[in-house]
Amino acid sequence: MAAIPGSHYLEQIEGLALYLKMAGLALRRPRTVPYLLQAAWAFRSRDWYRRPPFLPLPPASYMKWRMETAYGDPDAVPTDDELERYLLWTARMRSQMKQRDSG
Repeated sequence: MAAIPGSHYLEQIEGLALYLKMAGLALRRPRTVPYLLQAAWAFRSRDWYRRPPFLPLPPASYMKWRMETAYGDPDAVPTDDELERYLLWTARMRSQMKQRDSG
């Protein structure tokens, strides 16, 4: 089955509510910006620079799967507190993995 031209871009727009939530979190809680950037980079799509919107964002399918497994709804949008806790947790886990690998 052939892919629909631009379908990847449409998938990204479907997850727009979650991305807007993340942008809002960054504005309301600037201390989360480094964690948001780390998470975006860690979970970025392969070849993100070749497709619009040309941002290192996680694939929409991954984000839907994460929301489905966490909330039982692929279109769920976490609260600011939940999102911040997740971002801090992933940063701690990445830090611990680096320490373990270098030690």
